[in-house]
Amino acid sequence: MKNSSLIAPHGFLNFETLIKLQQKPEPFTPGEPLFWNDPHISLQMLATHLNPNTDLASRKQETIAQIVHWLVDYLQLKIGQSVLDLGCGPGLYATRLAQQGLQVTGEDYSRTSIDYATQTAQQLGLPITYRYQNYLTIEDREQYDLALLIYGDYCPLSAEQRSQLLQNVKRALKPGGHFVLDVTTRELRRKHGQKNGWYADKDGFWKAGPHLVLEQGFDYPEQSIYLDQSIVIEPDGKISIYNNWFQDFDGDSITRELTRAGFRVDSLWNDLQGTPYTAGSDWIGVVAQKL
Repeated sequence: MKNSSLIAPHGFLNFETLIKLQQKPEPFTPGEPLFWNDPHISLQMLATHLNPNTDLASRKQETIAQIVHWLVDYLQLKIGQSVLDLGCGPGLYATRLAQQGLQVTGEDYSRTSIDYATQTAQQLGLPITYRYQNYLTIEDREQYDLALLIYGDYCPLSAEQRSQLLQNVKRALKPGGHFVLDVTTRELRRKHGQKNGWYADKDGFWKAGPHLVLEQGFDYPEQSIYLDQSIVIEPDGKISIYNNWFQDFDGDSITRELTRAGFRVDSLWNDLQGTPYTAGSDWIGVVAQKL
């Protein structure tokens, strides 16, 4: 369906295409590839990351500060220890961790975010290493005391991708190193509800010019998977499909998955600010250790 057109050869709407767009895709069917590197979308993403009034892309500044404080305290991190911040975005966590005296490497697959993070580190005089890279391809070996994957970045990955990521993280950690992540639950999905609507925009998140956005959600309850899908239609009929997948977890399922990959789950939390874990929470914060 990608790069198809909604305009049929005779110049009218192609209803066959419209009908196909409503069909439920197989789990983790890809949409537009690398859309976070699209020149327009990447700038919109960066602006959302940096917006202090929303937590759509990154958590708000005060929450990030609390998370960093809790991590340093709970894990008893010491000056000079090494941290790998996976999916670091514009460096909001990496900056604060480096200011605590930690040696930080940030990795992200958005060129715009990495460029911003690099410039910020230079302006602040922080010795942070930033890399433009897909974390499914990292090859570091026994280099880090701590690896982070924060704000549900684990959840959009398929089972195969998650397995690869866990192999990469385990290899990158020093013996006894920690892996900290947070994942969403079905409870959060129920609160958000299922998208089903549309809107038109002259200049929006997905495109710089006029476009129509069809939003729909698909639930796969037996697999704890959910899809937020945005179908963007431009005036010439061009269609772009953006699939945002979510693999949700509960305490047992995330523990099993990490255990199979060679980690020991030390503790579960309702968040990464130290709120004790209770079943039925929206999020699960996980502190695991390389065996």
